[in-house]
Amino acid sequence: MSHHLDSPIARQDPRLDITDFYLFRGERGTVFVLNVSHSLAGEDIPRGFHPEGRYEFKVDANGDAVEEVTYRFTFGEPRQDGARPYRLHRLTGVQAEDPYANGTVLGEGVTGATTVLERGARAWAGKAGDPFWIEPDVLHAIGKAVKEGTRMDLGEWTPSQAVNLFAGHTVYSLVLEVSDSELVEAAGSRSIGAWALSSLATDAGGWRQINRAGLPMIHPLFTQLDEHLGDHLNTGRPADDPAIFGALAAEMVAGTVRAYGTAEDPEAYGRTVAAKIFPNVLPYTVGTPAVYGFAEWNGRSLTDNAPDVMFSLAINTPVALGITKDSITSKPSDAFPYVPTA
Repeated sequence: MSHHLDSPIARQDPRLDITDFYLFRGERGTVFVLNVSHSLAGEDIPRGFHPEGRYEFKVDANGDAVEEVTYRFTFGEPRQDGARPYRLHRLTGVQAEDPYANGTVLGEGVTGATTVLERGARAWAGKAGDPFWIEPDVLHAIGKAVKEGTRMDLGEWTPSQAVNLFAGHTVYSLVLEVSDSELVEAAGSRSIGAWALSSLATDAGGWRQINRAGLPMIHPLFTQLDEHLGDHLNTGRPADDPAIFGALAAEMVAGTVRAYGTAEDPEAYGRTVAAKIFPNVLPYTVGTPAVYGFAEWNGRSLTDNAPDVMFSLAINTPVALGITKDSITSKPSDAFPYVPTA
């Protein structure tokens, strides 16, 4: 799992559980995608986008892990035809990190249809296939190894037995494509860091942060066996990550690297990994091809093999799931809205 049902708070209402976050170059500009409401949680519960929720794409442009731009989506109740209306706001400067600021309305739309926005931007929200793949035996083995400071124990499992846990499953995708020039103008830089947030309105008139997604696979590595840590990661701020989680992540990585004997100084390797993943922000250079690979982290495309990359990094040893993007039931598209059909 990249971020699927990763903590008790997120599981309370999967409509607010961000399963994955993607950032890449599209047909017209920079594309932000977040997925929520995974069918793995069940079909007999409310699905889609929460009418009392808020979904945001956050952009940092100066490296301090504090947002300079926020694209904020809010949804209404379904219409008679089942489509759900939504509104998109853009907030910049100090307003970008203010949950009570209104910013500028960029447009309104309904789920299932493309909404054309100013300066060539466009948005889409609706049910889609899950483009992510994961092998459950490898997933659980890596989480246990990192938690306990041991080698991965896969028993008699071999890659020939690999299956995609999410094959045939669906999500609800929120897709925003903005022109590169508009994004650079709003952010003030081509080198950005980004993350996605979901929040829920409170009875007191405020907002409770439910889920946060930046780099993929952080939760599968560190919180499979520590759900309190999962909630803590989801409800924090990227700028606070190094101080709060850095030492813990470094210690966990050092433990399993020590077990493998793949670094002369496991503690130093652990600190290096922790410094790479915290603050938990996805880096991207606007206008360039996205790749989340072994050599470079520059955004994340819908077909990047994030599990192999992150698992291998964490234990300093090659890890392969035994499956690839070909295990996806429905494939992403090169055309907007890019996500697989449901």
